[in-house]
Amino acid sequence: MYLPKHFAGDEAVGREVMQAHSWALLMTTDEAGAPFATHLSLLWQDDGSEHGALIGHLARANPHWKLFERPAESLALFWGPHAYVSPTWYAPGPKVPTWNYVTVHAYGRPQIVEDTQGALDILTRLSTAYEGADPSSWNLDRLPPGNAEAQTRGIVAFRMPLARLQTKIKLSQNRDLEDRQRVIDRLDASDSQDAQATARWMKRVLP
Repeated sequence: MYLPKHFAGDEAVGREVMQAHSWALLMTTDEAGAPFATHLSLLWQDDGSEHGALIGHLARANPHWKLFERPAESLALFWGPHAYVSPTWYAPGPKVPTWNYVTVHAYGRPQIVEDTQGALDILTRLSTAYEGADPSSWNLDRLPPGNAEAQTRGIVAFRMPLARLQTKIKLSQNRDLEDRQRVIDRLDASDSQDAQATARWMKRVLP
């Protein structure tokens, strides 16, 4: 993606965004070069490699997984908080609207997890991440005996070792401090949770 140096975030920030905003868009090109996209949950895992890996699963009826054997990389897109910025919020002068946002592009080649136990492990990691580890939370053990294994026949579990990661935090770093503070104040005062979260990110990158 287009990534000016003053909007580039480091890898630790990218991991933070992926973990906090794990609803992602996975894109893989077909033989004709056309992108095929699926919205799904992808969890970042520290597997000891340089960039880590993502885990997730698709419905087996979704043909997306059949493209995983292609040599081209897939792209997993994660987006964090974002908000419109009006030029009327800046100090007086000829200025234009923009959008502030936080996003991560993660690249790699998904690998299908063929064995049932491996698929169950991925499902367990996903359910634990979203349900929590409290004894009252839902988990695979609540299914009748053999049902969890049967459920894996309707999905395709996969892991995606990451070859590279791009993190973009476009948060008015190209504006002077007065304008940045004006934008923060307006976003803080908004009823939108996204706007308020964008303001919090802006405060993090203030000089």
